Amino acid sequence: MNIKQFKRVLKHLWLDASDARRAIPPDMLQRLAKRVGASESRHSGQIRICVEAALPMSYLWRLGANTTIKHLLHQRAVMLFGKLRVWDTEHNNGVLIYLQLAERGIEIVADRGLSRQVPPAEWRAMTQRMGAAFREGKFEDGLTQALEEVSALLVEHFPVTAGEPQRNELPNEPVVG
Repeated sequence: MNIKQFKRVLKHLWLDASDARRAIPPDMLQRLAKRVGASESRHSGQIRICVEAALPMSYLWRLGANTTIKHLLHQRAVMLFGKLRVWDTEHNNGVLIYLQLAERGIEIVADRGLSRQVPPAEWRAMTQRMGAAFREGKFEDGLTQALEEVSALLVEHFPVTAGEPQRNELPNEPVVG
């Protein structure tokens, strides 16, 4: 492990769930949950937001010459996508918006129903646009922007169908830890 990697590990060890709760306080959580609910009333998709202060040590040990922090953030987001059961929606159109505070990184993981409709370059461009807000510490602005952009894609590809009952398959409240 070189000095740069060691400093990165220390940064992740320094932050914990209380840092995430300070960055995303209860009133912001309520506003984000309401925005998720409002979004889901316009399409059949399901959106989860997850904010973590730092990567677990088990991820950081993988950091090396062949593994970048970006790759680790993506691996973590995919794991949470499964753990939070975002993949388990009727139309395979769940989306996880993952914010990692130590790196100020964002990952968006979409289930196969939506990912077939949206090219990878569009997801990358979306996360790059949101990155500026996160780098400035404007977490609510960045998460709201992410939610609006994901919602627009879900409305385009999975609009509410007349006569189809609207189901809320996943909790609207963000996961913060």
